[in-house]
Formats: sequence, structure tokens, C-alpha cells
Amino acid sequence: MAMPMRVTGGWIQLLTDWLDLYQFPAPDLRLLLDSRRQDEAVPLAIWQQLLERASMLPATAVVPALEIGAQVRPRHVGVLGYLSLASHTLGEALQVYRRYEQLFYGQQLVRVRVQHDLVVLCWDADASTGASADTVAIAALVSFLRRLLPEVSAVARVGFVFPTPDDRSRAAYDAFFGCEVVFDAAATEVALPVSWLACRLPHSDPDVREQLDQQARALLLALPGADAFDCALQRALVRRLPEGEVGLELVAEELCLSARTLQRRLQQRGLTWRSLLDRTRQRLAEAYLADSTLQLGEVALLLGFSEQSALNRAFRRWTETTPARWRRGLRATAVPPSAGGDGAVAEAFR
Repeated sequence: MAMPMRVTGGWIQLLTDWLDLYQFPAPDLRLLLDSRRQDEAVPLAIWQQLLERASMLPATAVVPALEIGAQVRPRHVGVLGYLSLASHTLGEALQVYRRYEQLFYGQQLVRVRVQHDLVVLCWDADASTGASADTVAIAALVSFLRRLLPEVSAVARVGFVFPTPDDRSRAAYDAFFGCEVVFDAAATEVALPVSWLACRLPHSDPDVREQLDQQARALLLALPGADAFDCALQRALVRRLPEGEVGLELVAEELCLSARTLQRRLQQRGLTWRSLLDRTRQRLAEAYLADSTLQLGEVALLLGFSEQSALNRAFRRWTETTPARWRRGLRATAVPPSAGGDGAVAEAFR
């Protein structure tokens, strides 16, 4: 089950660097920032409060969150930033982000899809961290892309789920991103040309990347685990899915709970039974598809589907692609970078 959302402790340094850049005294805000260790995650509510205080400083920009995000450097993102920097191509760097996003937010949130000639990074509306925090995050992502590939032009589109700001702020968003900026969107998103995925990164280093990848995997395993109820529920689902017996009442009975109590506990976590089942199946499906020894029919049975066609329909609903294409995309990313072009890299996101 998902951990509470938070942001990396490196964001504390990001905000401090912004204060230093503009020489803001801000003693009260600095005291709060100095009280937190940069190697500790920051609860989302606290990060939102810090940004609110920053936005109230005199003589700040029209949209301070844009300027804060623009200060991003690899050190602010920790191992994830340096791992992206050491990647061979931009496509590989985006795969790194998708794989280790949990180190940043405590949850795996991003969805990636290829839409015609664009690759779109999406965060669902229920994953929004608020207008200021979302703006910092997307401004930082776009600024990081510009630092990775300074020769590329603006991204194709940026979307935010919060309402359209006033005209002055809207102009600041347009000027910063230099592309179509959509507000009141269905999801937070950044769209960029598929052709960018094959762009070589200037600081690529396979040896460093391998070392950092090992470190990132270790950090992922070291993240605080779910509580006892979450673990028991997850085990029950994984055990019952291959048997095709995953009804709410049956799982509640196995956990020695009433169906109503189980529903209430799920509601406390912002989940419904259907959303929990879908999310669990999707994550297991992606893990099973990474195992080349499993046939698609076997993956369907492990997930409790009576036939492969049911898996295909569900997987397309989750990811807008098929299990077979998803698996081919995983194989494409395993091809040595020199062997693939734009098409091979883009297929990894189909």
C-alpha cells in the first residue's frame, strides 16, 4: 500500500538556495528550513506551508513557485538527479525517474504514455500536491530537462489541475514554459516530442550509472514499510488473485473483519475496493511482464483473470497500451543505446 505523500528533503535546500539567490532575510522561514535535515523527507503539508510563507515575502516574483523550481540542480534531487545525469539518453533518464519516483514522493505516481509524436508524463488529479507545490515540481522538471539538453526547444505542452490564475500570473506561466499551458486539466502533465527520447546526454557515464542504480535500489528497499493492516491486505490480495477469489467479503473474512469495516479502512486511506484491486493488479502485472519466462496467459491467471483477453482489456484501461506492447517496450530499453533510434526508445513508453 502507498505511503503518505511527502517530498524529498532536497527541496529544503532548493528553497534555501532561492532565498539566497534573491538575498531574502526571511528569518522566520529560514529558521523553519534550518530546523529540518536535508536527508529527511518533508511531509507534504509542511512543504505546502513553507511555500506559502515564501510566496508572502515582499518583492517576490509574480509566481515565486516558478523561480523556486528553476533553481533545481542534481543535488536537490539526490541519487535520482545524479542517476538521470549519468544516463545515456533522455529516454533512459525518464525511465529512471519512473522507476525511482518513490524515492522522491514516497509513492509511485507518474504514468507515461506515447500519444502520436509526443511522450506524455501524467500525474492524476488525486495526486496533486496543490497549486504552488505542483508548480515547483513541474518547473523543476522542465528546468532539469533544459539542463540535461540545453540545445532543445520548449516542451510541447504543460498541464495543471488547479484553476486558471489571474492574467498576470498566467502570463508568467506562459513566459516560463514557452509552450501551451493548460489549467483546469484532467491531470498534471508534461508533453515532449518523442524524438527527444533518443537525444544523447552530455554527462553519460555507464559505470557511474550502474553504481547509482544499485544505490537507488537499496534506498528503495530501505523506505519505511506499510503498516500491519496494509501488509496483511496486500498479502491476502496476492494470495487470492491466482484463485480468482478476490471479492471484498472474502478478503474481509480472511482478515477477520466485516466487509463494512474493511470498506471504512479503505476510505480512510482514500481508496475504494475497486481502485485498490485495480492498482494492485496493475503493479503486479507490470512486475510479472518484466519476467520473460511468464507467458501472457500465465500472467492473466496470476492476476485472477479467466482469460488473456480480460487482461488485455484491463491493461489497456490502466496504461492505454497492451501487455504485449508493454513487454516489447521493456525489451527495447534493454537494447544497447547505439542499436536503437527514436522508434526503439519511444516503444518503451507505449
